[in-house]
Amino acid sequence: MRIAILTNEYPPHVYGGAGVHVEYLTRELASIERGRHDVSVICFGDQDIRDGNLTVRGINPSFELPCQDPRHKKFQETMLRDLVMAGMLEGVDIVHCHTWYAHLAGCLAKQLTGASLVLTTHSLEPHRPWKVEQLGSAYRASSWIERTAYENADGVITVSEAMREDVHSLYGVPYDRVRIIHNGIDLSEYKPTPNRAVLAKYRIDPQKPFVLFVGRITRQKGIIHLVDAVKYIRPGAQVVLCAGAPDTKEIGREMEERVEQARRDAAVPIIWIAQILPREEIIPLYTHASVFVCPSVYEPFGIINLEAMACETPVVASAVGGIKEVVIPGETGLLVPFEATSRTNFEPREPARFVHDLADGVNQLLDDPQRRREMGLQSRDRVERHFSWSSIARRTLDFYADLVNEHAPKASEMS
Repeated sequence: MRIAILTNEYPPHVYGGAGVHVEYLTRELASIERGRHDVSVICFGDQDIRDGNLTVRGINPSFELPCQDPRHKKFQETMLRDLVMAGMLEGVDIVHCHTWYAHLAGCLAKQLTGASLVLTTHSLEPHRPWKVEQLGSAYRASSWIERTAYENADGVITVSEAMREDVHSLYGVPYDRVRIIHNGIDLSEYKPTPNRAVLAKYRIDPQKPFVLFVGRITRQKGIIHLVDAVKYIRPGAQVVLCAGAPDTKEIGREMEERVEQARRDAAVPIIWIAQILPREEIIPLYTHASVFVCPSVYEPFGIINLEAMACETPVVASAVGGIKEVVIPGETGLLVPFEATSRTNFEPREPARFVHDLADGVNQLLDDPQRRREMGLQSRDRVERHFSWSSIARRTLDFYADLVNEHAPKASEMS
């Protein structure tokens, strides 16, 4: 098959789980069956890679677009890139889009080339109302683009059972057009990898247990709630926040204020690494961490939890979305009860209780080193058994083949 992958993120420009997913999926798709399939990636950026049957082309058209609101600029530039993407495709069997950033290109390419359109659901705009802070009224436009894509897609891949229900309830996608294929992990890369030099670089005390967060500063990841919980974490530990790339200046300032307040109130030190770290540093941090915390208020899957679990670190996470399909409470970590304010507002109904429950989960594991070790080993075992990229790529390829065969002209139609 000739497969086109359309995406905003691709290395070296990766800032979220969707980019990680695309990187590993495309690598595996290209290697299956001795490179039998042609895989072409078109992404936002300046990439230009040709490696056997894998081609990666970045696009960054230079054109100054007028806009009514400065917040519209990102949306309008995305639409321009999508037009370029659609024009670059020819002779493909599958067009596979990742996130709304590439959806318009996919819809156009389906009409222009006759290819089958596949979407992978990493998140959904109606469940991220805080994005209006970034996009202004263009959030309505991104939501419209997303709805249009789901209404026109030939097949949808969701990364969790929870997301399958969401695309059906929000966009009416029939269940028989949806296939659940979880995210995965590179087990040869994400594994226990001690490196005390990384601890020393960021002034983390190797003699004290530490609690780790890794992620962007965004409402979705719930990091503000974790910062508020630090004052309830028992003495003798450390909290390490690998948190950068704030969605907006406003949430960046809010993060700074909350961290300063937490440092005044808490009995434990807070080490804030305000940047996205490379894997060669993140993996040792996962390895040395006593507990990994994922306080997300909305999480279609939560690939970050797999990364920690692969490094034999137990997880304390919100019981939301796809996280409940990754973390097994009592075996690989603990799930913190979470009730959202509404179906469209994912802030906790009882913020103070959620904050206390996060801290309580962390403290339970900090107080029981033997339990942490057992959970860490069980975490690695679960990841090895269920979340390898090779099996995920094969299931994705099977879905492609089913769609191509379904849309192939019948002999009666050709006579």
